[in-house]
Amino acid sequence: MGASLRYLSQRYTMPNPELKAILTDIGTEELGHLEMVGTIVYQLTRNQTPEQIKKAGFDAYFIDHTTGIYPSDASGNPFNAATLASTGDSIADIHEDLAAEQKARLTYDNILRFCDDDVDVRDAIRFLREREVVHYQRFGEGLRIVTDSLDPKNFYAFNPQYDKKA
Repeated sequence: MGASLRYLSQRYTMPNPELKAILTDIGTEELGHLEMVGTIVYQLTRNQTPEQIKKAGFDAYFIDHTTGIYPSDASGNPFNAATLASTGDSIADIHEDLAAEQKARLTYDNILRFCDDDVDVRDAIRFLREREVVHYQRFGEGLRIVTDSLDPKNFYAFNPQYDKKA
């Protein structure tokens, strides 16, 4: 959710149409990732008995949300829009996006360490992990695009005259 909202918010201030398209595409795809993870969590928890829920350590979550999907991290911290990290600076935002994709890949790596016995979950998580790698590569391309259109005399200043070549 955070990645999707971050990318879809950042696209408004991106100076280059290619960057806007990359952010729109990846932001939209990240919504699909949210749907996939939500489906996995729901399918794994929907038929659990209270005893199984308590044994798995989800009793506090269950009390608040039953088997509803409530966006939170593995520690139970709820999603917070303060994590969106949209600065309006193309270079800062793309670097943030590169880091976010690596963090997502790492999270999927860690999930894979815990789901050895469930082929369906493992395959879905591997797919999501692969997509994070692709997103990282696309943001790398985006960084090249943005740096190519910056003022060569003041590297961090956007110069609209260079964007007109696109």
